[in-house]
Order: sequence, then structure tokens, then C-alpha cells
Amino acid sequence: MADKYKAGTHKQNDGYKSFQPSSVNITFDWVDKRINLLLADAMRYIGELNAFSKLVPDVDFFIKMHIAKEATVSSKIEGTKTRLDEALLPVLEIDPEKRNDWEDVQNYVKAINYSISELEKLPLSMRLVRDTHKVLLSSVRGYTKLPGEVRRSQNWIGGANLKDAVFIPPYHKDVTDMLSDLERFWHNKDVNVPDLIRIGISHYQFETIHPFLDGNGRIGRLLIVLHLVSLGILQRPTLYISDFFEKHRTQYYDALSRVRETNDIEHWLRFFITGVLETAKNARETLEKIIDLRRKYETSIEKGMGIKRQKLGKELLKHLFSQPVVTIRDIEAMLSVTFPTASAIAENFEKLGLFTEKTGRRKDRIFYLKEYLDLFTK
Repeated sequence: MADKYKAGTHKQNDGYKSFQPSSVNITFDWVDKRINLLLADAMRYIGELNAFSKLVPDVDFFIKMHIAKEATVSSKIEGTKTRLDEALLPVLEIDPEKRNDWEDVQNYVKAINYSISELEKLPLSMRLVRDTHKVLLSSVRGYTKLPGEVRRSQNWIGGANLKDAVFIPPYHKDVTDMLSDLERFWHNKDVNVPDLIRIGISHYQFETIHPFLDGNGRIGRLLIVLHLVSLGILQRPTLYISDFFEKHRTQYYDALSRVRETNDIEHWLRFFITGVLETAKNARETLEKIIDLRRKYETSIEKGMGIKRQKLGKELLKHLFSQPVVTIRDIEAMLSVTFPTASAIAENFEKLGLFTEKTGRRKDRIFYLKEYLDLFTK
């Protein structure tokens, strides 16, 4: 593929040159046999992840944590400083100086949930992408950046202006046609390439087009899981690749740039499929640890709480798998119990080692299901 594929050309505009990517709605071939091996391994690990997602009771609770982590890490790549444990806190517990970052992450959670829900009713489309972008940038710092609309002006990456930009995406008047080409590629059954190749090329092309004034990276990474789900590769939305991209951030940007500069799409595909492979493997291992940890927690509740409280303790535990940072008021609402009962259950959980209290306050305490939260942060 590397010697045949041409990534695009540079177009002279008024005082600068933008990069105009070639059509992707074509059949791709590749030379590097390592790609075949990576594809086989990646699909095997995705299959194992799908199997484990069926084994985990109440898997949707755990998916909420995957989404919270993805929103935190993908936003971190763009420069936000919110940690996962902070993302799970109520806004009043967030330092006022950090609230803009926190709101960015909350909007990304909403955007992920919205897009996955819509995907059950609609095919993957640019309409869905635009609607998701609108959710992402509503009521936060990006609200002035045309939420839900394709850009109508030139943007750039790196540098203070167009003259010293690291990369200049295509001229804005050409973007709509390029997105139409990309959308046709998503659904063109005559393009006979493995699904992961299609998704990898799609991510590269979307990031190169950079169709929005803001939020391109987050939407582009979200597109990966939407694509996996829409093609039926993932049975549940349990694979989010931003953690891999964040850990290998320099290689991620270098691999995308290398396609534009040298036409080496195969290098990008090896990097991308390796990311899918490692992410699927890690996600499967996390689900495996969750199953073991759940058994451990339930045993602790059975041994350490009275018969009457055990049922409430197990019910609370189920809620904590999607919201592992809670106040007494949260527990009160989750279980529909009185404040004194909620407080007593929290104290039971703390004595059993399930809860860690973080504030040190006597009032308005905040409890973490620490060992579970650690599975998503280490």
C-alpha cells in the first residue's frame, strides 16, 4: 500500500498552503504482512472482550465507568486537567479554577452517551457526528465554536497563526465534499477491506479533514468506538482507545503526520491496530478483575453486615459500580432510605474497607470505592 497510496496534495490559498487529502472511498491493499498478524490478534482480543462483557452482571454499570474514563483521558489529550475521581464529583466539590475543565469532561460524557444511544436508531452518519459535536460543545468553552456545524473558516494545528502552523487542514470550502466522501467510505460494501482497516483509515481521514473549529480530536476518537459498535465488532461499547493514544501521544501524532508527509499509511495502520489490540486486552483484563472484586465485595458484605443490611449493601454496591464516588445524600437517594440509615451503611462500608473517605470532614463527607476506582486509573 505504501508505494501506491497517495495521502493528498497541498493547495495554494491566500498566503498559505492547506493539505487536501485524497479520496478514501477506494479499495486499499497493503504490503506489510505484520498488519495481517495484528488484525488477527486484535479481533481475537475483541472476541474475548465481547465474551467477558456477557459474563459480567449489570455490565451497563461498568460501561458508565469506561465512558467516564474515556471522557477524562480524551479530554486530557486536549489539555484539560480533570482526573477521573474529580470527574465523578459534583460540581460544588470542584475547585472554581478547575470547573471549566470539569464541565468539558461532563459534556463529553453526555456526547458519548448521546451518540451510542442514537446509534441504536440511526446508522453511523455525518448527521450523527454533527449532532454529537453539538452536545460536546454546548454550554462550555467551545460554545462559540459553531457546535454541530462544519467550520466556515480555515483552522490550523500548532503555532500561533497560519504562517507558523505545524499542520493546516483542508480549505474550508472543500470540507463538506470530503466528509461526504468519508461517509460513503463507511458504507461502501464494494470497498473490500477488513473492518479495522476501514476504521483506522477513517480516523486518519477525519483528523486530517479536521472539520470543526474545536473538538475534532475528541469526536475523532469517539468515532472509533461508534464505528466498532455500528459494524457489530463490539457487542457493547466497552473499548475506548484514548488511553493508548494518551500514553503514546507523540507516536500518535507522528504516525498521523507521517501519512501526510510520506504517504506511509501502513505505519499508521500498524500503530492503530496495535492500539485496538492492547486496549481490548486491557479492557478484558479489567472486566476479569471486576468480576473477582465484585465477589470479594459481596463476601465482605455477607460476613460483615447484619442480615437486614446485607440486601441494602449489595444494592448500593451495584450503584457504586457506575458511581464509585458518593456522599451520604447520594446513598440516601440510591437506596430510598433515611439519612441515618444511609450514614450507617456508609460507616459499615468504611469499616469493611470498601470505602475510603477523602475529605476528612465530619459533615458533607465523600466516599470512594477505592479499589474499584483504582482499576480504571492504574
